[in-house]
Amino acid sequence: MSAKMLVLITLALLIALSVAMVALVGGGWWVALGLVLLLTAVAIRDLIQSRRTLLRNFPLIGHGRYIIEDFRHHFRQYLIESDRDGNPFSHEQRALVYRRAKGVNDVVPFGTIQNVYGSDYDWLNHSMSPSRKLEEEPRVRIGGEDCSKSFDASHFNISAMSFGSLSGRAIAALNQGARKGGFFHNTGEGGISEHHRHGGDLVWEIASGYFGCRDDKGGFDPAQFADKAGYPQVRAIELKLSQGAKPGGGGMLPASKLTPELAAARGVPMGQDVISPSCHSEFSTPTGLLEFIARLRELSGGLPVGMKLCLGRRVEFMAVVKAMHETGIKPDFITIDGSEGGTGAASLELSNHVGMALRDALVFAHNTLVGAGLRDQIRVIASGKVISAFDIARNIALGADLCNSARGMMFALGCIQARKCETNRCPTGVATQDPLRVNGLDVADKAERVYRYHRNTIRHLLELVAVTGLDHPGKFSPELFHHRLNERKVISYHEFYHWLNPGDLKDSGATLPAWYAEPWERARPDSFR
Repeated sequence: MSAKMLVLITLALLIALSVAMVALVGGGWWVALGLVLLLTAVAIRDLIQSRRTLLRNFPLIGHGRYIIEDFRHHFRQYLIESDRDGNPFSHEQRALVYRRAKGVNDVVPFGTIQNVYGSDYDWLNHSMSPSRKLEEEPRVRIGGEDCSKSFDASHFNISAMSFGSLSGRAIAALNQGARKGGFFHNTGEGGISEHHRHGGDLVWEIASGYFGCRDDKGGFDPAQFADKAGYPQVRAIELKLSQGAKPGGGGMLPASKLTPELAAARGVPMGQDVISPSCHSEFSTPTGLLEFIARLRELSGGLPVGMKLCLGRRVEFMAVVKAMHETGIKPDFITIDGSEGGTGAASLELSNHVGMALRDALVFAHNTLVGAGLRDQIRVIASGKVISAFDIARNIALGADLCNSARGMMFALGCIQARKCETNRCPTGVATQDPLRVNGLDVADKAERVYRYHRNTIRHLLELVAVTGLDHPGKFSPELFHHRLNERKVISYHEFYHWLNPGDLKDSGATLPAWYAEPWERARPDSFR
């Protein structure tokens, strides 16, 4: 059948459909004529345009392909996927957050739907003598000996998401939920906006763009930093080196998307692209990094200061640890962001194939600090697809002190995993600046959902503590968690990874696996290279 014949048949069908619609709604003949003229104009436009061959060869009908392509994710998510299918998060994971955020029944009926004999299945061994469930969550002290303003944090907090990537109402709801639940809210690198200032504890993230504390040339402005670090809500400073979604890459906010509100929060002029460089201008060596951390601590009046990174070259992280020994300067905490993390949009290459996954990175960072004799002086925060209490417990067993969640908190706000974050067309008003979409997000209701999601997740974490016979979440250990390699092979996380003893890296007589020995030998405190 020729393309022209296809067009004629299509028009005939559309005319018949138009007439039928008019008959159904009782309209006049002019309605049908208007529809036919409109569709004819579309068909003519398709025939004369040259950008899309499909539409030129198959006018009108070809649009069906683009409609299906745009909605295929939604069709699959709601009509095809099983409870265990779906990426980045399965329907089971999303539904768990929704139920806990709404405060409705979250129990599983009729047993697990997971294949407990399948590869990559993880579980926690319980105790024959459970302990009494804790009434209140024990807190985690953040702030080392060089810090005069330590604070106590929850085991579960809001990970870095900037105003700009999220809407102002979403940020406000997160902060109000954090205030009610007593957990902290990481600002993301976009600065402290008015939406962050609803009383919830803030961890102010500062990245290479120095947003909120930058001078006219894009460099660090100590006076602006000191002023904002003095806000009562700001409880800690996080120096971002890289993130899981786009490790090692910078970013740009186009001038077309810059609003006066965003410009004020970031401290940038209107009408210009906002550039986030790929690296910091204030330091270029491991020693310089630590000296900048010490400077931030001093300028902030003694706030805890940490650093965040998606782990890449192991030798570079070890170089920073060697610099800690040489300078005596230590961050108060280190946030490990797994490569599976990512609320921000990134290229497929960076998102899929750059950076170390959270569990591997967490174990390596923990082991390096243990081997260097520094682990008890530095808190470790894990970030990357943390949704449930089991995720938190497993991360603690692998070396974390506490966890942050980004997309889990977005689900609590109402995110439906539409994956439209980069288009400014988020249907739930969470990841967009479109006023029409944002207005649908009720701040008070979503703040309550964020609070309930955190509260119920912590309740289940304390339940896991009790069933394993422990008395504190910090006592989860690798031997309690098991991983199925295949139908016949099971291994504990204690056996799965190599674990260093305190001081092993400093002990010349210690026998180290090559994974640690080789980069430690090459690491230099005066150079990342």
